[in-house]
Amino acid sequence: MRKLKGLIIVNAYAATLETRQVTRMREELEARGAVVTVARNDISYSAVTNGKIDVTADFDFCLYLDKDKYASRALETRGVRLFNTAAAIEACDDKMTTHILLADNGIAMPDTVAAPLCYYTDAPVNVRALDVAEQSLGYPIIVKLVYGSMGKSVFKADNRAELERLAENLKLYPHLFQRYIAKSHGRDMRVIVIGGRVIGGIIRQSDGDFRSNVGLGGTARACDVPKNVRDTAIKAANVLGLDYCGIDFLFGDEPLLCEVNSNAFFDAFEQATGLNVAGTYADHIIKSV
Repeated sequence: MRKLKGLIIVNAYAATLETRQVTRMREELEARGAVVTVARNDISYSAVTNGKIDVTADFDFCLYLDKDKYASRALETRGVRLFNTAAAIEACDDKMTTHILLADNGIAMPDTVAAPLCYYTDAPVNVRALDVAEQSLGYPIIVKLVYGSMGKSVFKADNRAELERLAENLKLYPHLFQRYIAKSHGRDMRVIVIGGRVIGGIIRQSDGDFRSNVGLGGTARACDVPKNVRDTAIKAANVLGLDYCGIDFLFGDEPLLCEVNSNAFFDAFEQATGLNVAGTYADHIIKSV
């Protein structure tokens, strides 16, 4: 029987191919009989030549650990099964798009206001947008770049002056304003969903930051996932068409879905829970292909 040929794609500017995430997935896929190639997302994977897509596509599947939408779309046009699909990654990469799609399907999230896009460096900040955010959300206000990960592009404005400063700094980048959930300060629940099934959850907590990300100094411990959170996580993954994701919930009067991460890191999750996330994901990939 022919062995499945798999491709793991990482960012073209990645300092190394063998991150912990890549190593774990390669090991688990190879343990299941797949032949795996790891490569950066170079132009050879997404070129258009003589009106045709010129893409290296001699693979049965691709574990796409990047957010470049051009190579993912090119690979899919050549029949390569992506995990996650290009559309799913794009929907998660844009936080405002995620919010709109999930809210349209009745999933509770923190109140959010999109900042209007600005294309002019000398244009003043749109005062009406700040007024709407201020009146709708109250202070503090969370300000996020629409494209960002690991909590590095998430800020908190405690008053109008801070909101204006952040808006000026970010005006040329897509961003949003979101209600601050005081009960979840420095704390959230990360749930991992694979193949439409919740495999477990962790509580992430920071004692020195309103953001809970482990990469910013937070800690992680295993937790039971309540049924309502479990059901919401599965619904969100289905709405967005995700094979794999990490979903973050805030602790409000009810659990509020904050973000969905299509390429969520799982090293801290595996350490905290003892679960074999990479193996479960590899099982799903092989079964799906």
